[in-house]
Amino acid sequence: MAKLQLHDVSKAYGATVALRQCNLEIENGEVHVLIGSNGSGKSTLCKIVAGSVVPDSGDVLLDNKPVSISGPQAASRLGVGIFYQELSLAAHRTVAENICLSDLPRKAGVLVDRQAMVDKAARYTKLFAEVAGENFSTDATVENLRADQRQLVEIMKVLATEADILIFDEPTSALDRAQVERFFEILRGLKAAGRSIVFISHRMDEIFAIGDRVTVIRDGVTVDTTDIAATEPGALVRMMVGEPDDTAEPPDAPDSAAPTAGETVLTIKDLSGAGFSNVDFAVARGEILGFGGLHGQGQSAVLRAIFGAAPVTAGQILLGGEPALATNPRQAIRRGFAYVSGDRGHDGIIHGRPILENVSPIHYLRNHLILARPAVLRKKTRPALEALHTKFAGFSHSVSSLSGGNQQKVVIARWLVDRPKVLLLDDPTKGIDLSAKADLFSLIRKLASEGIGIVLYSSEDIELLNNADRILVFNGGSISRELSGANRTRFNLYHAAYEAA
Repeated sequence: MAKLQLHDVSKAYGATVALRQCNLEIENGEVHVLIGSNGSGKSTLCKIVAGSVVPDSGDVLLDNKPVSISGPQAASRLGVGIFYQELSLAAHRTVAENICLSDLPRKAGVLVDRQAMVDKAARYTKLFAEVAGENFSTDATVENLRADQRQLVEIMKVLATEADILIFDEPTSALDRAQVERFFEILRGLKAAGRSIVFISHRMDEIFAIGDRVTVIRDGVTVDTTDIAATEPGALVRMMVGEPDDTAEPPDAPDSAAPTAGETVLTIKDLSGAGFSNVDFAVARGEILGFGGLHGQGQSAVLRAIFGAAPVTAGQILLGGEPALATNPRQAIRRGFAYVSGDRGHDGIIHGRPILENVSPIHYLRNHLILARPAVLRKKTRPALEALHTKFAGFSHSVSSLSGGNQQKVVIARWLVDRPKVLLLDDPTKGIDLSAKADLFSLIRKLASEGIGIVLYSSEDIELLNNADRILVFNGGSISRELSGANRTRFNLYHAAYEAA
């Protein structure tokens, strides 16, 4: 019997369609796996069930009865619990407080019954006691825990809801093998008790180890639902991709044999740090090297480490054959590195300040300037802004007055006032329109033709296939495969991203 059904559910964010008449049916007592590429609509579908996103159209049924899920509290009352990719823990609170946060035990309905809270939390910490590691207890403060321990707390928090429908959106990304196996044992027990579980994972071994049925979503549309026992990994990848022979290189793809190509500008040897390990690659002058794979597999972490924004625990970074390991971004900038983040709100624009101040700080740092000469700066920075077709009224206007796409162009332009040796692009087109993307990639290809080495991570596969000369596919913090030439296809990219870590 179906516990949860979604019929013809659609959701759009402006011109971006996240779901298009999507259908899903979850049975009582099953683990139902959702898979699809980055941006396919999996998480949006789960958020609709959890009440954090309201669909534009379509029906949601629980126990064959239509329901309206107006928000997270309404979903909780209907018996839905969800684990989000982005952890929602209170860092300064204890493990017990976080586990019981959605339903704190109280005395006389007013004061928190702390002993009851600890007792309740202990029931869930006990489930993972053998695999949680050192210094993990109900009274430990979450901010002092390791990444895997924090993820376990988030899982316990969802289990503590005792919900009939449990949704887990990539819950194992930070867990080790023993922790995953214990988690799966718990899920099998919940399934045997009749609970309905929705499980999103990018790891094929996990999908086949825990799933009963699998639904594939592609470009916001439900492609098919099948029994796990009746399929195999290659078939699922083909459903995610569509046509296995998709071309990787469009007619206007960049010429990988740029005049300056061949000389190695950046070499990474056995690089390890938080979120990645034993990463090796080299970038030639004039080459665009792509980082592919599902989101959160170490791509951004590697770029930030090269730029000195995150610590390196082992390995070497060589720039033109010389050691170039930077302990902070200032060192990296002066050695010739540039870094563009897709998170312009956090890593990019200086809110409320003029465009001139936003486009000129890297020029100041590289050239050890002390005094600002606005007229000189305007003349120096204008070509970089114009190269990206940035629309702005004047240098004195606040950067906050610009559209999101033009704000990102200002962020990119600041790195191009003085040409870098290596350009690190960390999902740079996130949140910008198609026209701005076209301008950016046109400039990236031009910079490559001028001999700059470029490393491009994009969460949009087509951007990599259309622009990168080679693609390194990341899985679990390591490079699982290199794609080049005729092997640069969507099928191979997805297959490498989803293969067992």
